[in-house]
Amino acid sequence: MHELSITQSIVDAVVARMDGARISAVRLEIGRLSGIVPDSVRFCFDIVAGGTILEGASLRIDEPPGRVHCRTCNGDSELEDPFPLCPCGSADIEMLSGNELRIKSVEVA
Repeated sequence: MHELSITQSIVDAVVARMDGARISAVRLEIGRLSGIVPDSVRFCFDIVAGGTILEGASLRIDEPPGRVHCRTCNGDSELEDPFPLCPCGSADIEMLSGNELRIKSVEVA
């Protein structure tokens, strides 16, 4: 489960930048084509945040859809599947969005 190490990295990044301030909420953006399971991140968050300035903080996750451009049919599509194929059946696509993993905001208590 790589979500545990990803969540640990998120907590470490917030702790490193917030200089000991108590955190009440963290908002993430995890794209639907990223291969990261948001429910697993939610599960891991309370575990890895324990004993840090994030202990007890709420976690909000935005899940933007994936957008791709197909080089075969020259069309743009919105996709949900982490193994993207254009509706025309082609795998020759360019990822436009949906593979994000970002800390969007941190709220100080």
